[in-house]
Amino acid sequence: MTRPITPCIWLDDQAEAAAELYLAAFRDARVTAVSRYPGDNPSQKPAGSVLTVEVELAGQPFTLLNGGPMWSPNSSISFFAHVDTPAEADALFAALEVGGVVMMPLDRYPWSERYGWVQDRFGVSWQVITGRREAGGSAVSVVPCLMFAGAARGRAEEALRTYQALFPGAGIDAIERYAAGEGPEGAVKHGRLALGGGRALLAMDSHVDHDVRFGAGVSLQLMCADQAEIDHFWDGLGAGGGQPGPCGWLEDRFGVSWQVVPERLGELLTSGDAAARDRAFRAMLGMGKLDIAALEAARDGR
Repeated sequence: MTRPITPCIWLDDQAEAAAELYLAAFRDARVTAVSRYPGDNPSQKPAGSVLTVEVELAGQPFTLLNGGPMWSPNSSISFFAHVDTPAEADALFAALEVGGVVMMPLDRYPWSERYGWVQDRFGVSWQVITGRREAGGSAVSVVPCLMFAGAARGRAEEALRTYQALFPGAGIDAIERYAAGEGPEGAVKHGRLALGGGRALLAMDSHVDHDVRFGAGVSLQLMCADQAEIDHFWDGLGAGGGQPGPCGWLEDRFGVSWQVVPERLGELLTSGDAAARDRAFRAMLGMGKLDIAALEAARDGR
């Protein structure tokens, strides 16, 4: 699977403001689509108000979702933003820290000439780092990182191997472990799953025993080419104790929140035909695992 995982950030009527911040902070950034709520929606949002803003930051797509106050992002999923020079790190970090919280100050560390961890004013966590990036990448490379803490602490390697088996062609590049005195000895300090096409997913066990949990505040969308791919990931991620949810959402057995959706979902929900768009949206609300044929039939009024 070379199509990217698309992180989805749950926000409370802040999607447009978050997009504005990220477009100003990242040199290579653009809005790719905007979807809107139909009338009579479960969130009771005004018809025509913004549902999602789709952005692309250094080639990494994100969905910014106006979902309401039920969920918010936290540091269980952060995003490594790789840059080439300390000056670039300084500029990016400075933009992201305005109104936010510095979790590790921007400085020289043993692993990077310039590194810092910041939670922006919308609660999204970024690890800005100067160092090696994928060859041929754009000005900034952005990679999601899962931090296994609380009840999930110590399960990062199990999760990496589970995802490796599930994603065709995926491979674990490296697993670095905590030494005595660094954290939970033998647990994963840093692991990298290569997904093909230059895409990756990082994982780590928390070095301290705090209780930050995965949740819908940051979910991972899997953009599937067809129904067979939807079935594969829905069944695989739900195995072993996962919890299915509505509208293509599910939690895997580690508590990570995923959305298994067709690549064409954005097209269905951003159509210029408002009636067709609303029919597809309402059909999606009645589904658990998404059915592409049924969504297209609803769009077409069949």
